[in-house]
Amino acid sequence: MDKLIHDDKGNTTISNDGATIMKLLDIVHPAAKILVDIAKSQDSEVGDGTTTVVLLAGEFLKEAQPFIEDGVHPQNLIRSYRTASYLAIEKIKELAVSIEGKSLEEKKRLLAKCAATTLSSKLIGGEKEFFATMAVDAVLAIGAEDRLNMIGMKKVPGGTMRDSFLVNGVAFKKTFSYAGFEQQPKKFLNPKILLLNIELELKSEKENAEIRLSDPLQYQSIVDAEWNIIYDKLDKCVKSGAKVVLSRLAIGDLATQYFADRDIFCAGRVAEEDLHRVAAAAGGTVQTTVNNVIDEVLGTCDIFEEKQVGNERFNIFSGCPSGRTATIVLRGGADQFIEEAERSLHDAIMIVRRALKNSSVVSGGGAIDMEISRYLRQHARTIAGKSQLFINSYAKALEVIPRQLCDNAGFDATDVLNKLRQKHALPSGEGAPYGVDINTGGIADSFANFVWEPAVIKLNAINAATEAACLVLSVDETVKNPKSESAQGDAATMGGRGRGRGGYGGRGMRRR
Repeated sequence: MDKLIHDDKGNTTISNDGATIMKLLDIVHPAAKILVDIAKSQDSEVGDGTTTVVLLAGEFLKEAQPFIEDGVHPQNLIRSYRTASYLAIEKIKELAVSIEGKSLEEKKRLLAKCAATTLSSKLIGGEKEFFATMAVDAVLAIGAEDRLNMIGMKKVPGGTMRDSFLVNGVAFKKTFSYAGFEQQPKKFLNPKILLLNIELELKSEKENAEIRLSDPLQYQSIVDAEWNIIYDKLDKCVKSGAKVVLSRLAIGDLATQYFADRDIFCAGRVAEEDLHRVAAAAGGTVQTTVNNVIDEVLGTCDIFEEKQVGNERFNIFSGCPSGRTATIVLRGGADQFIEEAERSLHDAIMIVRRALKNSSVVSGGGAIDMEISRYLRQHARTIAGKSQLFINSYAKALEVIPRQLCDNAGFDATDVLNKLRQKHALPSGEGAPYGVDINTGGIADSFANFVWEPAVIKLNAINAATEAACLVLSVDETVKNPKSESAQGDAATMGGRGRGRGGYGGRGMRRR
């Protein structure tokens, strides 16, 4: 299910991405902040599985609670949990299936399956096939390039989700424009693109110079010099042979008109990241001067055009030679909806990237969790001593994932979990890939149904959750630093607030 979070500023966010929710919560308790940190680390490391991490850590602590209350020393618990997590990780590595060495077409299909698994729990789950292929195409478009900011996301309200599209290149909103803009051509084939980081405006040159004029007629020569400076700049841009001129700073009305008369398209105040993406895609370099503009610094692309998307106009560069960038234009009814779609797609893109790099996958839908849980239970029986109980409780905690899946899909969790336990307990081991089937409310072979997730998600999640649980367990007392408090108390008294030291929370010495 999704959470609707609204903050003091009145912004509302609808999301079920663990990391987003954790970031937005106003958490006071110091131990709870650890959970926020693991969700964030999972988000930056793998991109998905943020909810899993928080759930697991919470469940490990819940399972540990009765033991702590019975007087078990936390160190014993921590030791067992660490052993259990080590065993679990070894087991995952053993169960993981590699997707290396397949042809590109097949790889695309497999990666789309991984992306679809991620998207199925999100708001846009209904269109997961559509978005999964989009995420895979976007990741393959940027190739080995590791920077995620090479995939741009543009949000345009209106239309339906299905109207979203992927541009193999760069797209950005039409920038603020001056008179003369409408006379410029809006479509070019194989244009040369000049990228600038300078203002093309008529400016009075006030470089701290003082000029004394004896004759008012001389003033005209100064004004002319200013005009010549800008005309000289514009002339150099035109001579470079560029047909599309983009600048990070403003391009004034004089320049706009000048370019329009010479059939050149220009856009000023382009966002920096968009400019860099155009540079990466078209193979140009951003210039800070118009002197000596040689062909090497100009970019190019197959088609440049300005298109109407919803009620916005977009400048689209497609068919770029180095092609290491892609832009996803998202459409949808409400702003919050598009925001959530963007977050979901970010997760899917991260997953596809991870799966490309670490190409081993495990079966999702709670299958891998049940299998590890069974394996740990079996292992626990071979241990004499208390840790048998602790490892058992760790195994039980892992079942929270399939249980939560059933609850979220609206099925009876106990029923499904019993079926799953029975299936996984088969001696032949054929039940290993079985997980929750959220369509029918029964169980199904997750692997055969292509509910896959990269093994790295699970490895990271189990590691982080165990570490967090052990960290909380190893703390036996929370102490507020009294020194800093008394310092604040002093400050308060000094500040003339007239707070009597005697009544300070009952901590200070009473006045005699």
